[in-house]
Amino acid sequence: MNETVEQFAQRIRNYWHVENKVHYVRDVTQGEDASRIRVQPLPNLFALARNLALNLYREQGETNMAQAQRQAGFGLEFLKTLFRMK
Repeated sequence: MNETVEQFAQRIRNYWHVENKVHYVRDVTQGEDASRIRVQPLPNLFALARNLALNLYREQGETNMAQAQRQAGFGLEFLKTLFRMK
């Protein structure tokens, strides 16, 4: 391994950026770790749906995924906005 301390530190930061941006949100906000869905292919389908939801929220400019998820559950207007429906 021929990298400087700064490059190594950057690699560590990049790893935690992914962990905080994706995995933490899926685990905490969406309750993925608590899910009792175990029979294939359902876990993969639900993970796909969770990722789709996060990507739709981010595409709308949402930065707080928990708040975006609550808004999506409150009414049809937010969902129509997410899916660009009239």
